[in-house]
Amino acid sequence: MSIRVVELFAGVGGFRIGLEGFEGKSASSNYEKVYNSSYKVIWSNQWEPSSKKPGDRQEANMVYNYRWENTEKSIHNNEDLNSSANPEMSDQIVRKNIPEHDLLVGGFPCQDYSVAGVNTKGLEGKKGVLWWNIHKILKARKPKYLFLENVDRLLKSPTNDRGRDFAIMLSTLWKLGYDVEWKVINAADYGMPQRRRRVFILAYHKDSKIKIKNIKKWCLNDGVFAKSFPSTPKNAKEIEISRNPTEITKSFGDGKFLNAGVMKKGKIYMSDFKANKVDYEKYSKKYRLLGDVLIEDENSIEDSFFLNKKTILKKPIEKIQLDGFELDQSLERRGKKVLLETEYDKWVYLKGRKAEERKSSKGIFFYKEGPLSLTDSLEKPSRTIITSEGGPGASRFKHLIKKNGKLRRLVPKELERLNMFPDNHTSIGIDSDNEVKISASKRAFFMGNALVVGVVEKVSKELFKQITNG
Repeated sequence: MSIRVVELFAGVGGFRIGLEGFEGKSASSNYEKVYNSSYKVIWSNQWEPSSKKPGDRQEANMVYNYRWENTEKSIHNNEDLNSSANPEMSDQIVRKNIPEHDLLVGGFPCQDYSVAGVNTKGLEGKKGVLWWNIHKILKARKPKYLFLENVDRLLKSPTNDRGRDFAIMLSTLWKLGYDVEWKVINAADYGMPQRRRRVFILAYHKDSKIKIKNIKKWCLNDGVFAKSFPSTPKNAKEIEISRNPTEITKSFGDGKFLNAGVMKKGKIYMSDFKANKVDYEKYSKKYRLLGDVLIEDENSIEDSFFLNKKTILKKPIEKIQLDGFELDQSLERRGKKVLLETEYDKWVYLKGRKAEERKSSKGIFFYKEGPLSLTDSLEKPSRTIITSEGGPGASRFKHLIKKNGKLRRLVPKELERLNMFPDNHTSIGIDSDNEVKISASKRAFFMGNALVVGVVEKVSKELFKQITNG
């Protein structure tokens, strides 16, 4: 049995690797064991709207095209999705543009939901409207299954009307004939090497082989997420939503959605939960902690990744602090000012506690931040990779490790391992039949946008079981 897949917002192919494996091997085995997958990506799309480059010259597409050959049976589309599935298009045109498929997948853009963003507006935001492109494909093609990924903030977006955006999504899916389940999965809770919390969403069309009969049992025991990522519920809540998304837009008062749930014909059962202990080797055979992913040959690492404590800044930086506020003792303080003279000073300052003077239209205020560890523990799963992980500049949120007495940033291969990608998956792209080396900062950006491949693999295996047993 073959399951035809359309992959949206493909990036460098994280969903595809999780579904198909890579070169016939599975991510959970660190690409050592054979993986005979029944999932086949027949059409994919990737487009970065912020790029000024044409689609085929955008770096993510160059990597994708290098890793997977574009054939009649597997087409990669590198243009704006609106050119194939604009919400204003007729269903007939969309069916001409996008082939018939069984499963629609995608990690749709999260800029409008991420807490790292500014001016968040949820589904009303600039990129949030891409949900309606997904909706259009579902309406035109009616695939049996839907598998999506997003930041967990989606469940409580927007800030002024908690839960409304997700309620709108559930309502539109119900209207299209789908039952839905979701779960917030932190990959590290199940033995994977990165603390990355994301909400995963599965939907089943009324004509599919998967039938949800009891929403509580499906959420707690019988569902795909319950079986692939088992957990113990902490509390529960039941609500009902309208089948009319317009009504929800005007008035939704049930608040944020809990971290796991099921929706069938507007009735919702949901709960928070604690992850159960599992056999970690079945989820990630080799990499589980930050220290596990480090490359052995440090001599192969470029000098720019190492932090030299003596490197002097071109120009010293002065930061005004709240009078009497305690800073790291290694920083030089002159009254209300702290003086940063070296690159090391910048790292210490940015990761340390501070009460920095800021100015706004309302006047002067002091912005406070608590302390973070200067270096990341090698004995724990890593913190979440962010898109600005690349580049040599000091940052509060970049990873900094200490090994063999040296301080350094993570190299691209290590970031790939934290997301359970194959080694050097993003190192080369193809541009007009010519191989192109991808920069380290761009590769870090890819991984900040990517998902943990092992999560997709585990869910897809259980999904296939339920489809074949349905």
